[in-house]
Order: sequence, then structure tokens, then C-alpha cells
Amino acid sequence: MGETYDGGRLAEDLRTLVDDAETLLRATANAGSAELQERAQATLQELRTRLTALEEQVRARARDVDSYVRDNPWQAVAVAGGIALLFGLLMGRR
Repeated sequence: MGETYDGGRLAEDLRTLVDDAETLLRATANAGSAELQERAQATLQELRTRLTALEEQVRARARDVDSYVRDNPWQAVAVAGGIALLFGLLMGRR
């Protein structure tokens, strides 16, 4: 149970997606107009900025959850058990 949650996994996957989109944009630079390419570059830059902010938020929340669970292990187990019970009841009705 020494494994820790990496809260930035989704952000890293999205960052890879942005990098791939940027590479594709560079590869097709000759096919489109300059205005279209500038708009795409601006959109990618804005997405990259938002992604960095999202990654910081996810990491901060993951640290908060990790510290709460370490400080209150039995409460965390009770909450997880309660959620599992509710989920099981909902799935059992179908």
C-alpha cells in the first residue's frame, strides 16, 4: 500500500495530446492559410496555459486528499465503504 496516486496523469495525457496536435499543425503548415495557422497556434497556446493550471489544481487536490486519508484513515474507509454500498444498491436495482 505504499503506492501513491499520481494526480497529474490526466494532465500529462492531455499535454501529450497538445504536443501531437502542435506537431500535426507544423506538418500541415504549407496546406493552410497563415491566418488559420495563427489562430490554431493561439488556441494551442491557450490550451497549454489552461492545461498547466489544471495540472497544478489536480496535484494540489491529490495532495490534500492524500494528507486527509493519512490523517483520518478510518473515516476514509467508512466513506469509501458507504459509497460502495450506495453504488451496489443502485446497481442491484437494475
